[in-house]
Amino acid sequence: MIGFYNYTMLLTYMSLVSASLGIMISLSGGGHPFLGCFFLLFSGFCDAFDGKVARTKKNRTAMEKEFGIQIDSLSDLVAFGVLPACIGVAMMRTSHYFEKLFDGSDISMASRILKVICYTVLVLYVLAALIRLAYYNVTEQERQQTETGDRKHFVGLPVTASALIFPFIMLFHYILPADVTPIYMVAVLVTGFLFVFRFRVPKFGLKGVLAMVGIGIVEFILLVIWKSLH
Repeated sequence: MIGFYNYTMLLTYMSLVSASLGIMISLSGGGHPFLGCFFLLFSGFCDAFDGKVARTKKNRTAMEKEFGIQIDSLSDLVAFGVLPACIGVAMMRTSHYFEKLFDGSDISMASRILKVICYTVLVLYVLAALIRLAYYNVTEQERQQTETGDRKHFVGLPVTASALIFPFIMLFHYILPADVTPIYMVAVLVTGFLFVFRFRVPKFGLKGVLAMVGIGIVEFILLVIWKSLH
């Protein structure tokens, strides 16, 4: 078989499987955005450690390293680009703001325009994630030709930030009585813009990564608690 299947690729493969399941579940039936966020959080957890696990293998070939870089970006596009957009579609299906659009009872021009705007925002978000990942790959290859060691900062918001941003919004969606679907759409628009906006973001060391993972775990626990109580 083509490809590589040693332990250095395991977390990346798990992230993609989780994201794929999250997409399918989010869009099944009337939409399940809540469940989709669990898979988004798990993909974020896998991504936080996949690079560190890969670097523990000292005898990786150049092809293994390049393969790992490529599948990591491809997996990130699905997990942190496509999945959040699908969660957005699921929120629209379960939102009282949009329910009449999907059951066919509201065919007004204003409602149709609103639906088109939301879909456009979600598509642009995925496009921004794609551009961000491709730009990172190109600039990282150039950097490695002239520099040694790890990168100290990122240009633009890393796409993995979505693993914390959107579950956080989902907490408010289920804790507060208000429907926060419009807030989710605004967050998608802003986050997508930050993916491609030229500004520097410091790269976290191990302590920073662990802190982000801790935040993700707290979000996961709070979502589980809410679900168990309702």
